Amino acid sequence: MDLNWFKRVDQKNGLFAVESISLIYNAVTTVMIFFLFNRMDHPGVMLIERACIVLITFAMIYIYQKYPCRISAFARMAVQMGFLAYWYPDTFEFNRLFPNLDHLFASAEQFIFSFQPSVNFSEMFPSMWFSEPFNMGYFFYYPLIAIVTIYYFIYRFDLFEKASFVLVTAFFIYYLIYIFLPVAGPQFYFPAIGMDNVMAENFPAIGDYFNNNSILLPKPGYNHGFFYNLVEASQEVGERPTAAFPSSHVGISTIIMIMAYRVNRKLCYTLLPLYFLLCCATVYIQAHYLIDVFAGWISAILIYMVSTWMYKRWFASGVFRKLIE
Repeated sequence: MDLNWFKRVDQKNGLFAVESISLIYNAVTTVMIFFLFNRMDHPGVMLIERACIVLITFAMIYIYQKYPCRISAFARMAVQMGFLAYWYPDTFEFNRLFPNLDHLFASAEQFIFSFQPSVNFSEMFPSMWFSEPFNMGYFFYYPLIAIVTIYYFIYRFDLFEKASFVLVTAFFIYYLIYIFLPVAGPQFYFPAIGMDNVMAENFPAIGDYFNNNSILLPKPGYNHGFFYNLVEASQEVGERPTAAFPSSHVGISTIIMIMAYRVNRKLCYTLLPLYFLLCCATVYIQAHYLIDVFAGWISAILIYMVSTWMYKRWFASGVFRKLIE
C-alpha cells in the first residue's frame, strides 16, 4: 500500500473512463431536453446546469494535467460520483411528463402476494427495535458506497478507475430506466390514491399526477428514533416521486457488495449486516414495492456484467480513447 498520494505519477492522457460515460449521459439527456423542450418546466436551466458540469469536468482535467498525482486523479473521479446527487432528481424532470405506472406495480404486488408488503411489513414490526435498525441500514446507503470506493483508492488504486466506472455506469443505467419507466413507489402513490383505495385493493391510474404533485407519505415506524429522523430529513430534502423500479438502493448496494467481495472478503462480510438491513428497509419504509427489490437484485448482476464488459472492451483496451483522439 502506497500512501504517498501527492507523489507525481505518469500522466494519463485523455478522459478517464468515468468522465467519458458521464459526458455521454450528459449528451444523451441534453438531446432529450431539446426534444421535450416545450413540455418541460425549466429546460433552459437544465441545459445551463449540464454545461456547468462539462466545464467542471474539463477544469478537473486541467488541474490533473498540472499536478498529475493520485489525489488529483481521485478528485477527477470523485467529482463525477458527486454529480450523481444532481443526476438523480434530474430523472424526475423527464419521467413526470409521462403517465405514471404505479397502478400496474401495485396491482402486480397485490396479485402476487395477495397483500401489500410495503404496508404489512411495517405494521407487523412497528417498534423501535425494528424501525431503528432498518432506518440505519437505509441511511448507510451512501456510506456503504463511500467505504468501498475509498478502500479501492487506498488499497487497490490499480482498480480504482474501473471500480468508479462500473459504479457510475450502473447509476446511469438505472437513471435511464427511471426516465422511461415512471414509477414513484408506495410512499408517493398511496397518498395520491388514498389509503382507503389501498385497503380496498383498488389501484387507479393517475396519469401525470406527479407532474404537479409530490406529496410524500409519512414514514412508518418509531418516529422518535435517531435514524428514523435522519432518513425522514434526507427524504424531505432530496426525494422525488421517481426511481422506484427497479430499486437502485438494492441494485447499487448489491454491486457495491460484489466489488467488496472481489477485493476483500472480510470487508464484504463486515458490511453484510448493513446491506441486509438496507434491502429490508426499502420495503419497510415504503420507498419500494417488494417486486422492486427482486428486480434490484436481478438487475444488479446484469448491470455489473454489462458495465464491466464495457470497461474492458472500450476503455481498458483503449478502443474508446482512440475514437475520441
